[in-house]
Amino acid sequence: MTKGLQVKNLRVEIPTRHGVLVAIDDLSFNIAPGEVLGMVGESGAGKSITGSAIIGLLEPPGHVAGGEILLDGERIDNLPPERMRHVRGKRIGMIFQDPLTSLNPLYRIGDQLTETILTHEAMSRQDAIEKAVRLLEEVGIPAARQRLSSYPHQFSGGMRQRVVIALALAADPELVIADEPTTALDVSVQAQIIALLKRICAERGASVMLITHDMGVIAETCDRVCVLYAGRMAEIGPVRDVVKHPQHPYSRGLMAAIPSLADDPDEKLAQIPGAMPRLGAIPAGCAFNPRCGFAFDRCRAERPSAYLAGGSQAACFLHDPDPKSLPPRDIIEHAHHAGLTLPKWPEAAR
Repeated sequence: MTKGLQVKNLRVEIPTRHGVLVAIDDLSFNIAPGEVLGMVGESGAGKSITGSAIIGLLEPPGHVAGGEILLDGERIDNLPPERMRHVRGKRIGMIFQDPLTSLNPLYRIGDQLTETILTHEAMSRQDAIEKAVRLLEEVGIPAARQRLSSYPHQFSGGMRQRVVIALALAADPELVIADEPTTALDVSVQAQIIALLKRICAERGASVMLITHDMGVIAETCDRVCVLYAGRMAEIGPVRDVVKHPQHPYSRGLMAAIPSLADDPDEKLAQIPGAMPRLGAIPAGCAFNPRCGFAFDRCRAERPSAYLAGGSQAACFLHDPDPKSLPPRDIIEHAHHAGLTLPKWPEAAR
């Protein structure tokens, strides 16, 4: 039995009056116990929808139309709502961007923690209170026992997010999904929350899926990163490889757009031309081809598979090892100049 999370060929559809929109298209990845996988991409790439599909909270009429989601070898995408509700609370913890969406403003923090614990574990209320205190101490809330009687509005934004992490970990989940957990926080607090999340999940052996648009957070936190574009996987690999040597033109564009202290202050930031396509207007072939400086005829006609590319996998025809499918010579030279790791085709094929 494979431990951790496995997502196989996931497809999420949204029926509309004008036809069926495909929000996630043939997405596959896995997360091992104790591993942090970052999910990154522009707004509309499908990051949050992927997280919602995994926890069974897709907003109707959106639904999982294909593929499988397995947690520790057990398929969870086809469970009845009641069973899924138990899995969602006990085996999967969720951390949202805004802590106030997870915390009820009318109830004390202690009540919310103890009720969550008692819902999923057979223990006395006193034992649940003691566990709540330990959780608050673990996430760095000072005077934890006294703060049990506080309401959410009596905490700062960073402290509220710590409470939400404690709530997500209350039932000792096997998987934690963190959806933009630091976006609303100050930079200094962001670093504390990221370090906290990484440490606690490593100690507990939980798999973590971190959804963000911030490559700085990805580089600091994750073991591997999955780059999404228009609901499709563009690149997946170890975070160092993807950040330092991106192999998909879209990943390369994302990395080039990050400012560096070494950059010339008078030089403009790189940008990816165009915009993410609407779900109803995803182009044929590779979805990124209208914005790609390396696109050639095949990219506009066929959808690429994921090919080995350096230490990563990239869904790009530049990495197709078949010498019969070579890109034009000028594209090859352009890709080499850009630092992409291309296959070692036979010299005659070039």
